[in-house]
Amino acid sequence: MIENKKEKERAVLVCYSNKFHDKHILSEDSLDELKLLAETAGAVVVKSYFQQNSYYDIRYLIGKGKVQEIAEYVKNNHISLVIFENELGFTHFRNLENELKCKVLDKTNLILDIFASNAKTSQAKLQVELAQLEYLRPRLTRQWTHLSKQFGGIGTKGPGETQIETDRRLIDKRISALKEKLTKLEAQRKTQSSERENYYRVSLVGYTNVGKSTLINALTDSDVYVKDKLFATLDTSTRVLNVKDKKTNEIISRFPKKILISDTVGFIRNLPHSLVESFKSTLAEVVESDILLHTIDVSNPNFNEQMKVVMETLKELKADEKIIINVFNKVDKLEDKKLIKDLKSIYPGSVFVSAEKGMNLNSLIDAVIKKLTFDNVEKIVKLKAGDYKSLSDLYNIAEVKDVKYLKNSIKVKINTNQKNYNKLEKTFNLIN
Repeated sequence: MIENKKEKERAVLVCYSNKFHDKHILSEDSLDELKLLAETAGAVVVKSYFQQNSYYDIRYLIGKGKVQEIAEYVKNNHISLVIFENELGFTHFRNLENELKCKVLDKTNLILDIFASNAKTSQAKLQVELAQLEYLRPRLTRQWTHLSKQFGGIGTKGPGETQIETDRRLIDKRISALKEKLTKLEAQRKTQSSERENYYRVSLVGYTNVGKSTLINALTDSDVYVKDKLFATLDTSTRVLNVKDKKTNEIISRFPKKILISDTVGFIRNLPHSLVESFKSTLAEVVESDILLHTIDVSNPNFNEQMKVVMETLKELKADEKIIINVFNKVDKLEDKKLIKDLKSIYPGSVFVSAEKGMNLNSLIDAVIKKLTFDNVEKIVKLKAGDYKSLSDLYNIAEVKDVKYLKNSIKVKINTNQKNYNKLEKTFNLIN
């Protein structure tokens, strides 16, 4: 029995930067990241090109001379795919494919392909499909260039345009249906979220592939999917973070409220706005969290740039004002340990860990607890005699320090913050 392996596509990468408008595009960094994306999608990167000009070529984005240079290389080296760092319009796609005689993708195209491969839950699949359709719709003209190639001249334009309009209507209809389904899922998520009000909520955020999933596994002894590739996590995973007594290593059951910790989709440089929009319901967990753990791969030479990208994305989500703890991960892979000392002075309150090696995780948990309980106070509450249900509920949402069963009431000393106590007053039938 002969097994035919699917041959990987040989790819060329192209990055264009405008001297005046694209200061955020750095040739080496952008192409390195694009290479990682291409390899994650299953391509073999053979060569990379970078061009910087003071103007855009409206036909090809890059200059005609550079197009001819790439076309020659594509022809002589069996290249089947050319990937651009920059977002392309349908005119660019059409002209480039005509000149290069191979498939052309842009970064958004590539990310969508990776998202489609990694989407596991129904919500993630719906979000990916929505993003794909919203990306495709304005580029539909490109799909119909084959009519003029095959037949040309009179009699081809009309049917082609009619088909495009038909496709647009179908796409618009599907986009509406997807948005409606996602709205229903969002309503369900909000219902579930309201049930989590009695929990502290912490979310891991950060650049893609910095070790967030490994960190949540290390903190919660769980098995969230981990793989050393970009966008391995698209679906939000939530686990309970148990607080343990340092001496006995036993779980402290009376810690004020349980802590839920969530892993979220990673961010990336120049992540298209449409993708952020499509995944807003997934990222809602970030917006609703009490604390964000900004996970950073300190061993990456470009970690400063990655931190900026994350903060910009959080700002877009209106989550940049939340309590944020910087968690510098992969310290075991750091050659220059002096950097840790420097970062401690630049980012006070940061924690330095190795999720993979399990290093310094207790310090991270301590930092989380300190932030969650910084305004905690002790309060005395009274319940009606025999109201054991309310007493049981109190154990779930506050730290119960002492209980006294009196003749006409139950006197309970609790440790909680003011915000939680205000909720408690509205929920429980307290005796003054």
